[in-house]
Amino acid sequence: MGVEIPRSRLDGDDSLDELGSLVEAAGGIVAGRSLQARRTRDPNSYVGKGKAGEIGREVSRLRADIVICDDELKPSQQRTLEEITGVAVVDRSAVILDIFARHARSREGRIQVELAQLEYRLPRLTGRGKEMSRLGGGIGTRGPGESKLESDRQIIRKRIQDLRKQLDEVARQRERARGSRASEGMFLAAIVGYTNAGKSTLMNALAGSDVLVADQPFATLDPTTRRAALPSGATILLSDTVGFVNKLPPTLVAAFRATLEELADADLLVHVADVMHPNLHEHMRVVDETLASLGLEHRPRLVVLNQIDRLRGEEGEALREALAAEFPAAILVSARNGDGLDALRVRLAEAAAAGWKRVKKRLRRGRHPHRGRRAARARRGDRQRDPTPLAPGRQPSPSDQVRIDRFR
Repeated sequence: MGVEIPRSRLDGDDSLDELGSLVEAAGGIVAGRSLQARRTRDPNSYVGKGKAGEIGREVSRLRADIVICDDELKPSQQRTLEEITGVAVVDRSAVILDIFARHARSREGRIQVELAQLEYRLPRLTGRGKEMSRLGGGIGTRGPGESKLESDRQIIRKRIQDLRKQLDEVARQRERARGSRASEGMFLAAIVGYTNAGKSTLMNALAGSDVLVADQPFATLDPTTRRAALPSGATILLSDTVGFVNKLPPTLVAAFRATLEELADADLLVHVADVMHPNLHEHMRVVDETLASLGLEHRPRLVVLNQIDRLRGEEGEALREALAAEFPAAILVSARNGDGLDALRVRLAEAAAAGWKRVKKRLRRGRHPHRGRRAARARRGDRQRDPTPLAPGRQPSPSDQVRIDRFR
């Protein structure tokens, strides 16, 4: 159920549609829905008490076992709704956390999800006691386990401290990994966008990788980095990151900051958007705001409008022209069938080459970077072809530059 207030960024029905897809991704079945238009959300019961009673009667009729609200609830609102409806009540944040718990595969991902869940649930323990145990399994209960949540809050806080220490170590490991990549001097393009916009499909198409692709929110959770060869001969790194969503829980953003900080090292952010989604502009705005919250609003960005293969007929052609006029610097592609990918590769190559320096250097006799290797091959009788030396006037890649600097 949801509350639609004036000047909401997303239409109430559209927001409930998205919540329904999140519930299904968490393994739930949507039995019914309710939307109330109000000037403000009720501070005690989220919806008005009369509406809450109506929802309680509908819950009994449908024999539903949980009510899910489209906004994050205060603990008092949650308890009031549970008293009125007689069933467990959770909010959008709990559903998103549950999906993340399902999809977390790496040790880092599991630590981040557990930390976010505990920080979300800690203030909601007050006054609930053993009542938590009646929730049983299902949405909003997956993760660290109810036995932890029923224990003393000091124990919960201690667990949170332990998880933060583990995340600090993860952050240091990521920093070392980033330093290793930086020493190679490779161009890094990070793929970002709203969840289920086709980021993983695009990653697979560009890098020939096998990242999981599924038509559901947050199918990909752990970041993946792959090498991709471009027509210019250069090789770059592509990173597929977790998708963003409207009303993303603050605790989740905080817990995943170590992962999201990978974006800070990207030379280019590739913003993928689904051209066929009715809330295209709102989704793009959510991505922009999330990146701004990470201090990345000024990072170089390339907009990629995906799924143009679904633009058919006169109406589709008109929409394509309108999008091209509105986003003149964007690339229109179909990650599924390959349309526009060649143009995207050219743009990526141009972005990578923009950071290169033209170097003209004369190497002293006996200090040629390949001379020692050639002599070693000659002694072995190796007849393999020698590497091609740097030609005069050639524009070196960052990895070439590292090799050149060794012989200054």
